[in-house]
Amino acid sequence: MKFQYKEDHPFEYRKKEGEKIRKKYPDRVPVIVEKAPKARVPDLDKRKYLVPSDLTVGQFYFLIRKRIHLRPEDALFFFVNNTIPPTSATMGQLYEVSLAHLFLLLLECPEEHISSL
Repeated sequence: MKFQYKEDHPFEYRKKEGEKIRKKYPDRVPVIVEKAPKARVPDLDKRKYLVPSDLTVGQFYFLIRKRIHLRPEDALFFFVNNTIPPTSATMGQLYEVSLAHLFLLLLECPEEHISSL
C-alpha cells in the first residue's frame, strides 16, 4: 500500500518530526494510521496518534475500533511493513522495528470483512 502521508512528507521531514516528538515525549510513540483505499471500514477522524510506548497492539486495536464504531463482526487488521503485528507486542516495540524506515509508525487498515458462518 502507498501511504499518503509518506507521499506528502519526504523522509527527512518524517525523520525530523519523529525525532522531535520522541524527544519531547520519550515514553510515547507517534503513530500514523491510514485506511487502505478500498477498505470498507469507516473513515478515521484523524490519522495521527501519540500513544504510550507500553500500549499493546491489541489495546490499540480496541481504541481504533471504538473511534470508528466498528461492529464486532467486522474485521480490522493493521499492517506494519507488510506484516500483521502480534497483538501482544507493544507499540514501542513496533516503533523500534520500523524506526529505520519510517521514524513514524505507519499502520494500514486494509479491506476485510468476516461474515457469519
